[in-house]
Amino acid sequence: MTNFKLTVSDVKGKSVTKELKDNDGNPLLGLLIGNETDAGIVGLKGKLKVTGGSDKSGVPMRSDIHGAARKRVLLSKGVGLQDAEIGQRVRKLMRGNTISEEIYQLNCKFDGELPVEAPVEKTENPEEKKE
Repeated sequence: MTNFKLTVSDVKGKSVTKELKDNDGNPLLGLLIGNETDAGIVGLKGKLKVTGGSDKSGVPMRSDIHGAARKRVLLSKGVGLQDAEIGQRVRKLMRGNTISEEIYQLNCKFDGELPVEAPVEKTENPEEKKE
């Protein structure tokens, strides 16, 4: 029973959020950051490359931490660290690079262009015109 919010970005910078419920997200379990999978799980043709994500409490995934567990790591730069001065290191809580059931949000890169959805036009009711 996995629920993922999948943010898919294309090469032009456009992004779309899809929600995968229950068994739809099972092909993603066990993948590492940087692995590719089929884009058919979100209804696209092509490949998706996993670029990152976060768990249910907002702890970010980091590609150089192995496994799916949370760990406190000493960082000087990179993912999950905002402002560090030169020579400063900070111990932060990070999640490993493996997708597990605790992951809530995933970021992916699509190898093509996302289809443009037509805007929904407002239809007028003929009864409203009788004034």
